[in-house]
Amino acid sequence: MPAPLAVPGIPFELTPSEGSEWAVTDDRVEVLAPPHSDIFVDPSGESGTAAETLLNAVTLLGAPGEGDFVFAARVGADFRATFDAAVLLLWADERHWAKLCFERSPAGSLMVVSVVTRGVSDDANSFTVDGDEVWLRISRVGRVFALHASTDGDWWHFVRAFALGDDLGEVRLGFEGQSPTGDGCAVRFDRASFARTTLGDLRNGS
Repeated sequence: MPAPLAVPGIPFELTPSEGSEWAVTDDRVEVLAPPHSDIFVDPSGESGTAAETLLNAVTLLGAPGEGDFVFAARVGADFRATFDAAVLLLWADERHWAKLCFERSPAGSLMVVSVVTRGVSDDANSFTVDGDEVWLRISRVGRVFALHASTDGDWWHFVRAFALGDDLGEVRLGFEGQSPTGDGCAVRFDRASFARTTLGDLRNGS
């Protein structure tokens, strides 16, 4: 089992996935996502690389404990191939998880993308970003989780709200890097923060 890491701004330790090499500095977390790495459970059930269940992305996750929270970071990546992404990841088990991605689209633009998996994954594009960094945020209010994104770290665009299910046990929270179609992607996270607080309104950008 890899040794846990302390990340500035996060009050609990995060554990790297097997074989991943995360670098933590004063205000920055970095990792190189390996080639053809992803976390995705294709809903089609068909065979072939694009439809396989892939759970081989590099992750850095920890347990936030019970109660509501707000978790955020500014993210960026060395985007080279389609679906290269820096990701905030919420994980319950291999069939129940959600990720909020800053991702390169098939058209070559950079987008905020969300995926929620309850048995199989869905996939939803949110908005394009003019620049190579964006703020991402995952919040919990009771049994509901909310995803938001921001271009300035101040005004937050609502992406989606959802529940993963009941009786899932303790969730884990943290960072992920992926390069599903490419030969690897360097991803980075800075200004990470975690607050034990409750959002007043999941949809209003506060």
